[in-house]
Amino acid sequence: MSQPYRIVVVGGGTAGWITASVLARYLAPARFAVTLVESEEIGTVGVGEATIPQIQLLNAALGIDEYAMMRATQATYKLGIEFVGWGTPDSRYIHAFGPTGRQLGQVPFQHFWLRSRALGNNTPLDAYCLNAAAAYAGRFARSDQVKSPTLGGLVHAFHLDANLYARYLRGYAEGRGVTRIEGRIMGAERDGETGDVAGLVMADGSRIGGDLFIDCSGFRSLLLGETLSTGFESWAHWLPCDRALAVPCASAPQLEPYTRSTARAAGWQWRIPLQHRIGNGLVYSSAHLSDEAAADLLLAHLDGAALADPRPIRFVTGRRRAFWAHNVVGTGLAAGFMEPLESTSIHLVQSAAERLIRFLPSGAIDPADVAAFNAQTTFEWERVRDFLILHYHVNQRPEPFWRDCAAMAVPDTLREKIDLFSANGRITRFNEELFSEPGWLQVMAGQGLNPRGWHPLADDPSEAELGEVLGLMRRAVDKLVADMPDHAAWISRHCAAAPSETY
Repeated sequence: MSQPYRIVVVGGGTAGWITASVLARYLAPARFAVTLVESEEIGTVGVGEATIPQIQLLNAALGIDEYAMMRATQATYKLGIEFVGWGTPDSRYIHAFGPTGRQLGQVPFQHFWLRSRALGNNTPLDAYCLNAAAAYAGRFARSDQVKSPTLGGLVHAFHLDANLYARYLRGYAEGRGVTRIEGRIMGAERDGETGDVAGLVMADGSRIGGDLFIDCSGFRSLLLGETLSTGFESWAHWLPCDRALAVPCASAPQLEPYTRSTARAAGWQWRIPLQHRIGNGLVYSSAHLSDEAAADLLLAHLDGAALADPRPIRFVTGRRRAFWAHNVVGTGLAAGFMEPLESTSIHLVQSAAERLIRFLPSGAIDPADVAAFNAQTTFEWERVRDFLILHYHVNQRPEPFWRDCAAMAVPDTLREKIDLFSANGRITRFNEELFSEPGWLQVMAGQGLNPRGWHPLADDPSEAELGEVLGLMRRAVDKLVADMPDHAAWISRHCAAAPSETY
């Protein structure tokens, strides 16, 4: 290429600056010119303050120091998500990162646990999970400081302030050659022959041209939706919540290393502890709960004083029918929306950026590359969708909202997983599904899905031998957790942020 290939990122926020940072890390400035266009006048949604362990891959790829990032974003550690009241109103379980128990021979752990439970052992599944036990004990240590040849170490992610994270990545990207242009985008021009987006039309009358555009414009989906008219596939019939309220509150004395998701009569409430505040929100169905009642419900269940008025967000769960169309790739909210129930929003942006690097055009965009990108992204989104639907569908709550969710017909891909587990406790992971077997196990078992049987080889140990093996696992978990420092003490020692009045 005689001239640098022009990549224009449309919109900032977490999606825009993650994308720009990845491009800046891997693309040579002499060959690729990366520009990000955003307006300070336009706010960001910024409620995705919890992550999953794959964010460590992003940090490693960018060469980001974990402690420095945590100080800059008021971050805490996250070992999993506690689900309160999702199976029955009085139920409680944790979807913790990392393995649960350990495989014995060729048989996954859950089959031995299922047999033990049938023999009268009521020890919960999370007692065999190092992450779950450490989360509930409020303890943390980096994996390299947890010594266990069989259980490994803790697997962690972060709770972070999404706006501060975007600001942190902006510094990273601009320091590596990304050009930021401040201004409001009024629309886009298309090439009359190819239909590609030729450039952005700015409010001041200027024009910003490009060869490849990354749409990070949020719910507006300026290029992928408005300009290219890429259709939207709604998943509202499976994920019926359509509104959310978000509000920060004052910190609580305890700094738990896990997110909490509490089921309510017509949706669910999140709780995310940061160093300087707690992030809270209520996701709900407007067909079952008024906005006023939702605000009252949310404010009545805060740990401390609200630091702002609840901020409303309206959405429809689903995705664009194409994630890449012409010379536009959509990511973040411009590509679609899934509830923050399993903290996947930042990961899906990260995944799209990594996939874009793999399918990066070398000039003209080839339809085969576009088709492969779209197929892989669609698979990823649909399998995450199935995991979210599972939480709603498998429940025994009495309210009309939840009864409707329990009665609905679910996607065939999810029905197959439920049927497979219900029969003999088996879980199968296909291709590069985001959520692993332990995650599916914890949610299905935690919400009361009881298999009718288990793997026949789990019957080989005697009852005494089985009890001894499971007892050894529990004691190993307890010993490792007892030796870990307090989560708050770890943060204070390694990555405490400076006091902040910014909420």
